[in-house]
Amino acid sequence: MKTIVVSAVTLRKGGTLTILRQCLNYLSELAVHGDYRIVALVHRKELVFYPNVEYMEMPDMIQGWGKRLWCEYVTMRRISRQLAPVYLWLSMHDTTPNVQAERQAVYCQTSFPFLKGKWQDLIFDYKIVLFTLFTRFAYRINIHRNRYLIVQAEWLRKGFSKMFGLPKELFIVATPERMEKETIIKDNQQSHIYNFLFAATPDCHKNFETLCRATALLERELGVGKFKVILTISGNENRYARWLYRHWGHLKSIEFAGFMSREQLYLNYASAHCLVFPSRVETWGLPISEFAAFGKPMLLADLPYAHETAAGSRQTAFFNPQSSDTLKMQMKRLIERDFSFLKEIPHQVPAEPATNTWKELFDLLLQ
Repeated sequence: MKTIVVSAVTLRKGGTLTILRQCLNYLSELAVHGDYRIVALVHRKELVFYPNVEYMEMPDMIQGWGKRLWCEYVTMRRISRQLAPVYLWLSMHDTTPNVQAERQAVYCQTSFPFLKGKWQDLIFDYKIVLFTLFTRFAYRINIHRNRYLIVQAEWLRKGFSKMFGLPKELFIVATPERMEKETIIKDNQQSHIYNFLFAATPDCHKNFETLCRATALLERELGVGKFKVILTISGNENRYARWLYRHWGHLKSIEFAGFMSREQLYLNYASAHCLVFPSRVETWGLPISEFAAFGKPMLLADLPYAHETAAGSRQTAFFNPQSSDTLKMQMKRLIERDFSFLKEIPHQVPAEPATNTWKELFDLLLQ
């Protein structure tokens, strides 16, 4: 049996956790055939538990960058020796650990090296600003050990290739799997009130404030009762969320709905009329591809990630993520049932190497 190690000790929430679950779900099925032993280094195994996978829990690795660096470059080397021989070591969180393995690959899940910071970021979460600087440094350590670097989009392949001076052929564009049509929940009792949805974690780079400002302008112009904006935050999660609630929590048109389970989120996808996604940076923007399967309008930040993720969608428009006025006008037109400004976004075919499923990705990594 060949040993595959997946290291993902910092992945605990959001889209990165979803990607890890999809990865281990596939490897769990692959292990059934008996050719591969799967070992996963995780924060807590209950977050990502699948049969046929051996787990090593490392919950303390999130307690500081010192521990994280020690884990990547000391602890994981010791683990790799214990598990030897390791055929493939796949790091799911951006850094390339110092391990003994026949081949290595790193999944670049962080787009923060491309984040254009704002001074408010220091107030809301200085760690994001520092992490932006840290990732630019940490990505480079041991980067040449990797047979492949995995990214979710073509814009990231081009950006990282230029940033690190690496040939584009070393980057696999692994497009997240899109939802099959038969699994889509049917639209259920859409309200006569036009519902906008923004699904995101309460991190300052998600740019909730542009949508909140647009909502305030729109409520002032149209009054209450014609539309609603649903946010997947409660307003008390962190300093940024509390700031948002303090400034816009009084608006009748905003619902601070809080965290949603996957089932709740898909029910909201089905009942919402439009997805709004103003985030300032994303590797992929998973809610965009999830919501696009419903074929309903989307208003997205005019940034490379959104254009690429929205490829194939049927009713989409873009706005400057710093312009609440532009977003307000687009929202107003949708409320008034004016869809003339929405466009179909052409499909994009990334250059090779590129994969569309986890099977295709691991076939490439293991060949």
